[in-house]
Amino acid sequence: MRGVRGAITVEEDRKEAIWSAAATLVETMLRENGIAPETIGAAIFSATEDLVSAFPSAGVRARVDGFDAVPLFDARQLAIEGSLPHCIRVLLLVDTEKGQKDIRHIYLGGAAKLRPDLAGA
Repeated sequence: MRGVRGAITVEEDRKEAIWSAAATLVETMLRENGIAPETIGAAIFSATEDLVSAFPSAGVRARVDGFDAVPLFDARQLAIEGSLPHCIRVLLLVDTEKGQKDIRHIYLGGAAKLRPDLAGA
């Protein structure tokens, strides 16, 4: 099992924006890593305290094929002074034979600044 990380920012706190961003992030993570939803043990989502209009996991469940049986969990990110606002993060726990260095972690939008070493990989 491997962890696959990702993050994305949204422009505003609206359900549609949160759902769209979360689905885009997860779809990109799946595509870039060749992940099939049935190999995902669980997905953990977090959102900054300024995103209160929707659960990111609900958007993924509604919009990404194959997520009807994947266990999903939402949490609040720590409110650390100076942290990136309007940010959704996800950790996919995936059954894979890939080595840790073969995993592509995905950082989109303003979240690219969280891990500049990985954002362009």
